[in-house]
Amino acid sequence: MLAAALLCGGLVSPAAAVEVPTLYTAEVPFNREAKNPRDDAYKLALAEVLLRVSGSELSANTAAIRELFPNPASYVMQFRPGANDSLWVSFDGQAIEQVLRNAGQTVWGAERPLTLVWLAVDWGRGSREIIAADDPDRTEGASRSLNLNQRLRQRIVKVAEQRGLPLVFPLLDSIDLQNVTFSDIWGGFDERIVAASGRYDVNSILIGRIRASSNRREDWSYFFSGEERSWNGPPEAIVGRVADLLTSEFAVGGNAPIETVALHVSGIVSVEAYGSLQSLLTGVTLIESFIITEVAGDRVSYRVDVRGGADRLSRALRFNGLVEQESAALFGEVPSGPVLEFFYGP
Repeated sequence: MLAAALLCGGLVSPAAAVEVPTLYTAEVPFNREAKNPRDDAYKLALAEVLLRVSGSELSANTAAIRELFPNPASYVMQFRPGANDSLWVSFDGQAIEQVLRNAGQTVWGAERPLTLVWLAVDWGRGSREIIAADDPDRTEGASRSLNLNQRLRQRIVKVAEQRGLPLVFPLLDSIDLQNVTFSDIWGGFDERIVAASGRYDVNSILIGRIRASSNRREDWSYFFSGEERSWNGPPEAIVGRVADLLTSEFAVGGNAPIETVALHVSGIVSVEAYGSLQSLLTGVTLIESFIITEVAGDRVSYRVDVRGGADRLSRALRFNGLVEQESAALFGEVPSGPVLEFFYGP
């Protein structure tokens, strides 16, 4: 019985997506000489928030934003002065999401894929490096490449933050250096890079090659959901392409039809596992509502109203760490709608 099983503990929750806590905050320039400096800052901040939440198409459409949000100040919850003549603004995320959904605009929730960036850079004069998460200790003579590495990494991180895209760089510790060399990345041996990425709990992998001292185009490879894509362009543009691709994959339009799906999740053998599953389902943006229909052994069954259909729900649950199983009819019964079978486990 699940009631007894829930008294047992110790099951580790499944690996989940990364939550972006700053989706609805922005720090923007504050022009004190403007006629309405605070209102101008609110408009800039709202456009930045919409870029993260709904994508580049809406954020670039000032007329649509003005129609949807004629008074941005009414959505402001907090604001305070920032550094260097800027203003930090926090918006009411639920209210903004509701407006977007009512208008049929897409909404991408706070749970997002984590991307690992492997970037090999040829700085010229024999200086070749992989950009790491942290800068190693350098001699004074090596400070030039250190500063260049920091600036390049900061450029990438800044754009990722603007798009609400969680990303990390490799540690480049002894384990990484045993498995990946500059030549591996530069030579396009991407299968080695993907294999070495297994130690990181990430959902997608971006591999880049930049030659700073020439006009050679930057080459990039991107791996996500079993597919590979090849791109060319500067880092800022490539990070934007990754964000656009993931927005199209995970954002859900407010006018998407709602479908009722039968969801069965086995492997629920502790109170912690049950609570974690409930939190997981609550956090899936495209789920409108769900109720428990049956508990049997370690298996919990739900009726889920999902916006976008069973396929979108299946991808979202896999993305959040659940393992999909083959569906089977129970006792010869024919289900009246889509049925999903998943397993909860470490």
